[in-house]
Formats: sequence, C-alpha cells, structure tokens
Amino acid sequence: ARALYAAGFRRGDLVHNAFAYHLTPAGSVIESAARALGCPVIPAGTGRTEQQLSVIEQLRPVGYAGTPSFLKILLERGRDEHIDLSCFRKAVVTAEALPKALAEEFRQVYGVDAYQSYGTADLGLVAYETPAREGLVVDEGVLVEIVRPGTGDPVPEGEVGELLVTTLNPDYPLIRFATGDLSAIMPG
Repeated sequence: ARALYAAGFRRGDLVHNAFAYHLTPAGSVIESAARALGCPVIPAGTGRTEQQLSVIEQLRPVGYAGTPSFLKILLERGRDEHIDLSCFRKAVVTAEALPKALAEEFRQVYGVDAYQSYGTADLGLVAYETPAREGLVVDEGVLVEIVRPGTGDPVPEGEVGELLVTTLNPDYPLIRFATGDLSAIMPG
C-alpha cells in the first residue's frame, strides 16, 4: 500500500492489476495493497492482451500495476489499434527495471506517471520510488544490508553488492535473506 500511495493512488482509484494470481503471489500482493487503500481492482492477470485492452477501454481504470514491459505493450497496442487508454494516469511497476528513458516515454508520450517498486515473492515489498525520484526508499517493515556476494561482509555506502533483507514479520520472519540481486546504498 505504501508503494501505491507514493505513486499517487488514492481511495476509489480503479486499478488494473496485470500481475499473475497463480504460482507467484504478485497479483494477490498488489490486490491486497490496493484494497488497503480502498481502491477497487480489475484482476487482469497476465496475457490475453486483446481482452485486457477491451476491459481497459470499457472500465477506464486510472492506475496500472504490473511490469513496465507489459504496460508498454498495452499502450503501444492501444495507440496502434486506436483504443483510448488515456484513462491511465499512474502506474506502479515492478519485476523488471524501469529505465529513465522508458519512464519519460510513459510520462511524455502517454501521460502515465510510472513509479518503480522492488519486492520478492518471499518478502513482499522491499523498496519503492517516491515523487522525489531519488532512488528507492526502503519500506519501513524491512531492514536491508548491502554485502559482498558470498561473504556477507558489508560494503561501503555507494558500492554495489548483494541485497540482504531482514523482515521480522511474525507470520514469516526472514533473517538476512539473500536476494541474489545487486544494489547499492545511495549517499544521503
């Protein structure tokens, strides 16, 4: 919910959730977050692009949650097929990188303000982008460390290393969970 709120989602915003609801928890995680904010959800899942375009055209969601690559596919197909997708004003994307050039394309060409978030199936949300656009903010429910891969030794601020995450969730606690992903703590 924090990532969606930081991206401008508010009570009543209809969210098009293009994450899968099977084999991975992303669809359910996003839906739970949207519902916590009071946002109704279209549980679109993955694939079936034509059907999704039809649903978007008819129901006019203001927000999108899914991968940036699928958002690009939807927007380009909508443009090419003269389907009005101007209802999309905001997006939370994850599971892939959101390069600055793509974020700018979404904003300038399609009018969609997209924000990056990062999480894993085991941890849920770890970090998310805010309107400051200065990297990702660590979610308050987790502790992160950046370490030298294979050693667990912390690296200095600004140096790239493996991301370890600790969550003290009483239902599913994880201590120094090695994500396998590389990151760095930005100075400041």
